[in-house]
Order: sequence, then structure tokens, then C-alpha cells
Amino acid sequence: MAKTMVKEREMVQQPTPPTQGESDEESDVDIVLDGEPAKDDVEQELERLVFGDSVGFRDGLRDVALVEGESADEDEEGATGFQGLDDADLFFTDTGADNAHQAAANASDSDSDSAARSRHPAAWEDSDDERTLVSLASAPRLRKLRRTEAEDVVNGKEYARRLRRQFELLNPRPEWAQHAMQKPARKKRRLSASDDDMASDDEMDMDDDIPSVAPLSKLLRDAESLVRSSGPSTGSKKRKLRPEVIDIQRTKDIALTQPSAITSLSFHPTLPLLLSSGPSSTLYLHQIASSPPAPAPNPLLTSLHIRGTALTTTAFHPTDPRIFLAARRRFFHVWNLQTGRVEKVARVYGQQHEQRSMERFKLSPDGAYMALLGSARKGGGVINILSASSLQWVTQVRVESRGGIADFCWWRDSRGLCIAGKSGEVAEWSIASQTMVARWQDEGAVGTTTLALGGQHELVKSAIGTDRWVVVGSSSGVVNIYDRRAWLTTPPTTSTSTSQQPPIPTHPKPTKTLDHLTTPTSHLVFSPDGQLLAMASKWKRDAMRLVHMPSCTVFKNWPTSSTPLGRITGVAIRGGGGDGAGPDGDVYALVAVANEQGRVRLWEVR
Repeated sequence: MAKTMVKEREMVQQPTPPTQGESDEESDVDIVLDGEPAKDDVEQELERLVFGDSVGFRDGLRDVALVEGESADEDEEGATGFQGLDDADLFFTDTGADNAHQAAANASDSDSDSAARSRHPAAWEDSDDERTLVSLASAPRLRKLRRTEAEDVVNGKEYARRLRRQFELLNPRPEWAQHAMQKPARKKRRLSASDDDMASDDEMDMDDDIPSVAPLSKLLRDAESLVRSSGPSTGSKKRKLRPEVIDIQRTKDIALTQPSAITSLSFHPTLPLLLSSGPSSTLYLHQIASSPPAPAPNPLLTSLHIRGTALTTTAFHPTDPRIFLAARRRFFHVWNLQTGRVEKVARVYGQQHEQRSMERFKLSPDGAYMALLGSARKGGGVINILSASSLQWVTQVRVESRGGIADFCWWRDSRGLCIAGKSGEVAEWSIASQTMVARWQDEGAVGTTTLALGGQHELVKSAIGTDRWVVVGSSSGVVNIYDRRAWLTTPPTTSTSTSQQPPIPTHPKPTKTLDHLTTPTSHLVFSPDGQLLAMASKWKRDAMRLVHMPSCTVFKNWPTSSTPLGRITGVAIRGGGGDGAGPDGDVYALVAVANEQGRVRLWEVR
């Protein structure tokens, strides 16, 4: 009850608001509330300035009613419309009325050009737009559409353009609009078989744009093209290459141009994939499209960038979805394509002092071992053997050769290594006995640079593997070809040990000596069946030859003077044997050549 009385008393004692014509200065009535002292004029003025009064409130309402809410709309649009703009877009320099109108005309033309970029005509146009006039300065919310402060009236078509531009500034362009604004694709010239090598680089680079995501999405929808094996097919007849003249045709190049030279290039043993890398620290994985060519030939599937690691050697694992990456560092990486995980192997335990760089390695054909070339030593070299599954150290190979190890290669059966020293001595090392089973000297060796094994012989009891051909390159460009089958006799009819076989000659005579290269040999690559050998030198432009095996003759019709090879930094051969291992039924092999410009070009051998 007491509370109710107090409330009524307060309501009675509240002052009545002054009328509209009355001011605070004219009212000299002092109001006293429950014994409070009267307020003087200074205190009342201070209270009015801090807390306001009813007269100021009604004046504010009157101003809002006059502008009909336009000021509030302008503030709201301005707060959200210009947050993402640069300072240069918010201000302009007044250089005079003539220049301002000229700038406005230029801006209008640019908007017109951007609106006309659509490849489809407008669905509807209003003829009244040209006769309609809109004042931009009269309405506060339209002032943001002006180009200059003095601009005022524009026609309806220009008004629509500026509204569209303002909308695009505040809202991202939708996907359907992006597609509509694209230019129609240019028709691509298809090369015939007669002008493969005669075509210039400009003609072949017409469609060298980076492929879009469409080929990858199609690949993910149809996984059959990726998992289709390129291994030998059953029931097919083995075909042999003819010597002297080769049927080779240029096919679609890899569209992507890498930012640096390509120092490592390899095909997957069974899948249509091409792996390339270089000093740009990025690894690229392309799908090799089969015939007929896809809309985007040889699309880029994915890439991996490892910061600060100029990749030197990259290779597919032969049996599982892993890729090994190495550079001139004390570590290497293993990328699992199935899980996406990248593993870093920092050291080889117990061999840190002899394995200061892991830039050169080779995986065994069966995928069981990884051979790492150790640091060069005065008077010899070291190769560390790791388990490819556990990445743990297994054993070590030491070679006493003047200048260290030049190159090494796994036997086809993965039971050992063939190691070439820089002085020309070649050692055969068995992983089973962990000993040197043979040593021989390359004839006329002057600074050995590279080594390659290829082909297969039928002498399964051989102590030095089942590879038939041994090819050794030198710094003078001379390439020696040796036939291992000539070193061995027919195996005994009874089961005997390999010790009953004749010893490997210490100074064998080469089957053929090729002197077509005049600069140091940098690449020796065999086709999987050993019928085709590619030899190249990166020190001279277009220095590459293809050799027919077993006749050991160089094909004389390729490359020609117009074949665009450049300075070769990588060579890889896929397929071979004519037994279905090629990319297509009529294709014996696919030859990929990379150069220092970052380009990868492809040729089909038929």
C-alpha cells in the first residue's frame, strides 16, 4: 500500500512539458521534489546538454520525418558498401570540370565494355532507357554512383550500368555469370602425321594453357582410366622394331610449362602417369591420355611443393602408391598418394658422415630396396642400401675407384647392382652374398659419366643378373655397348652352382662403340624390353639419338633438324615390346623428352 502511495505522489509532482512555443529560458518555475533544493539556470542547462530534453527529442523526430528515412538508408549502404574498397577508390583528385567529365566518359566506356564481354546477347532491352533521366545528386543514396562531385544527371542505360557495377562491388559474381562472360574456346589445329617434326614451336604451343579442373573431375568420376594397367596383355604377338628407320610421330605435349628446368622425368611402371620435377621445388603428376585424345590432353592431376627443396631425383615406387623425392639435402621425402601423407626421412642412422646428401637414389625393380649414393670419397665411393618399406639401413657397398662413383644401376632381377666408377672400372655387386662378384674395365674410358642396363637374356643361372645389355657413357660423348650374353655360355643341363660358369672377362671388347654425341653423355635410357635405347647430352642443343637393339645401329631419320628438343635435361620411355605394354595397340613405346625451358614433349614410336 505504501509503495502505491509513493508512486502516485511522484506522478503528481512530475512537471508538465513545456509547449512548442515555450523555451527553457522563458520558464522561471522552480520545481521541488520531496524536499530537494531548487536547481539554478546553470545546473538546468548542464543537465539539458548531458541528458537532453523533450524539445530536442521532438526536433530530432521532425528532421527524420522530413527526409523520409533517406539519410538512414544512405548511412546503412555506405557502411556496408565501401568496407572492402581501397583508399584510391574512395577519393578522387579534382583537376577541373573538363577533365572530370572526360574521366566520367572514360569510366562509362569501360563499364560498357565490361558489360559487353558476355558471349550471349541481352535477353531484353528497354528503349525508354535512353530517354529516362536520373539525378544522382538529388537523392543521398544515389550520390555514391557519381564519378565526380559535379556530376548529376545520367540516362537510364548509364544508371543501370552503374547500379550493376555497385552491386558487383558488394557481391561476388556467381558461377553462372562467370561462365557467361567467358570467351569461346579457339579451335585447335590437329597435326597430321606428315608434319610432326616440321611444325614449329609456335604452332605446337597453341593450346599450352594450364588445364582446368574438368579433366581431374572426369578422372575421379571414371577411375578406370587411371587404374587400367599398361602391363603385357595375354595372347598378343611380340613385335620387333626395324633397324635404321623408325616410325615415330609427335603427339600432344604436356600443356604445363614448369618454372624451371626439369631434372627428373619418369613414367609409372603400370599406370598412365608421368612424374616430373626440378629446382622449382615442385613435383607435377600428369595423366597420359590414351587415344583418341581427351579434350584437355595430358591433364595435370596434382602437384606437391616442398619449400626450399630444389628437387633432384623423384621416382615412383614400383609396387605401391608412393613417390620418393630427394634433393641436395640431408633428408628425403616419401609421398603416399593413397593417404596424402608426406613423410620426411631425416637421416640414415649410423651413416650420417658418409650420407651427407641424398640427392641421388634408385629403387630396385621389385620395390624392396632403395640405393642411396653416398658422399664422394678420395679414391672410392659408398652406396647405402635401405629397406624401401621400413626406410631403415640394411647394408653398404664400398667401391675403390679413382674419383668415386659415376653412376649405378639395379639388375633386372633386383639381386644386385652394377656400379661404374669415374675411372672406367665397373663392379658387379650381389646383395645376397654382399660381395663383388665381378670387376671389369670399360674400354677406352675417359671420365665415365653414366651407366644403363637393358634387355633380358635367357641364362637364368647368371651370377651377374639377367640383363643382356650394359651401356656406358663417357665425358667425351662416346658410348660403349656390351653384350653380357656373349660373356656367358649356355647353362649346364644339371643343377650346378654359379661358380662353374666361366669368369667375367676383366677387359671385355664392346659390341658396338657409338660416337654420335660430341659432348658428355648425360642420359642413357632403355625401353622396358630393351629394343630401344635413347642417349642424350644436356650440354648441347638437340643432342639426342635413338639406337636400335640388338643391331646397335642409330636410327638415321630421327631427330631431324627441325625436331624441337632443346637442351635435354630428362628422358623417359614408357611401354615397349609390342605386347600390349604401349599406350595404344599400334604404339610400341611413348618417348618423353624434357628440356631446360621446363617443357615436356612426347613422341609415339609405332
